Amino acid sequence: MFNQPGLGHARWVVISVRMHSQRERMLSGALYRANDPDLVASRRACQRLLDVFNTTRADDDDVRQQLLRELLGSLGKGSLILPRFQCDYGTYITIGANTFVNYDPIMLDCAPITIGNDVSIGPRVQLLTALHPVDDHDARRAGWESASAIAIGNNTWVGAGVTVCPGVTVGDNSVIGAGSVVTNDVPAHVVAAGNPCRVIRKVP
Repeated sequence: MFNQPGLGHARWVVISVRMHSQRERMLSGALYRANDPDLVASRRACQRLLDVFNTTRADDDDVRQQLLRELLGSLGKGSLILPRFQCDYGTYITIGANTFVNYDPIMLDCAPITIGNDVSIGPRVQLLTALHPVDDHDARRAGWESASAIAIGNNTWVGAGVTVCPGVTVGDNSVIGAGSVVTNDVPAHVVAAGNPCRVIRKVP
């Protein structure tokens, strides 16, 4: 990677992107193009599985679990996701054992999303790894984006309607209040809530 004299930032990005696949760049946190044919094909394959998952009948528990195991990077024993579920790739989501994800989760897994054991996730929670350039208007207009991983610790409770932003880690045994927007890491053993989410008190 290099920046030739007289070339702007956008040109530097074009030169550097040739050294790695768009998928490699996406997973490393570098700027990448989501319209790359390989990534588009992966998202479409994911959507086809989700189309089936989201139209299963209420008593199709075994079918749902089979679809989730095909879709996700890993799904621990006793874990469950309720439809309607939406994600980008699925394969970059790992979920531990005995975790419950309530209705209408959205997980944009352009970077890895790791959810621990014994986690309770409320309805309509959003785990969003996707980022777009803020200061570089030309790069954003040209369709460049990036992503940063999210991690949800063991035995956490993420309340209904919570939005977890890119790059955030929620520590073990913590509780995130309903409707919170989590923009920074949350330590272990706390109750946190608000927009932006802040620690309210410690818990054992």
